Amino acid sequence: MKYVYEFIGTFFLVAVVGMVIIDPGAAALGFAPLAIGTVLAVMIFAGGHISGGHYNPAVSLAVFIRGAKTESGERAFTAGNMIAYWVVQLIAGFIAALLVVYVKGAYAAATSATVAIPTVTVSAYMIPALIVEFLGTFALTYTVLNVATAKGTSGNSFYGWAIGMAVLASAYAFGGITGGAFNPAVALGITQMGVTPWASIWIYWVPQLIAGIIAAFVFRAAHPGE
Repeated sequence: MKYVYEFIGTFFLVAVVGMVIIDPGAAALGFAPLAIGTVLAVMIFAGGHISGGHYNPAVSLAVFIRGAKTESGERAFTAGNMIAYWVVQLIAGFIAALLVVYVKGAYAAATSATVAIPTVTVSAYMIPALIVEFLGTFALTYTVLNVATAKGTSGNSFYGWAIGMAVLASAYAFGGITGGAFNPAVALGITQMGVTPWASIWIYWVPQLIAGIIAAFVFRAAHPGE
């Protein structure tokens, strides 16, 4: 069931992203990050006890490198688990994007409205884009590891909101530059929606995965033996 839960959580995250940024029916100016951070928190609370509530390949990579062990000394999250999570998350993001494009198009056709997709040309300012996607993803993965996997915060009831608020804050801080993906599945989704060109997807994926790797090593340095 953990893969089903990862699909559901990632699907709703990417679907909400698309629904609140694309007209007709986009969120009122300034409220899109609030909806995105909230749905992520809700999905984490809903599925975290089953799948860990990753919904993000960068998070899955960070959790794998973090290397938590079971009582028997085996990896709690294996390379096979990580790859399977990646596949499910990316498929969910792609399907969510297709659904958003269909719903927005059908609604616009029925109401004589115009579909308006915000466009982000990150290739025109590559270095700033790489930096902010790294920072936003690092903040997210660092938060996930510390509030959802550390022994010192084990059993807390705030982890979902902490993670959602990390995305909310980063979206407000950096969203105006790249759209604020901080997640390869979201980056795939917004690319499929037409927000950014396919040739630029690496500008999202590379810093996001690097951020997950660095966050994991920072966690391991601060929590030796965990």
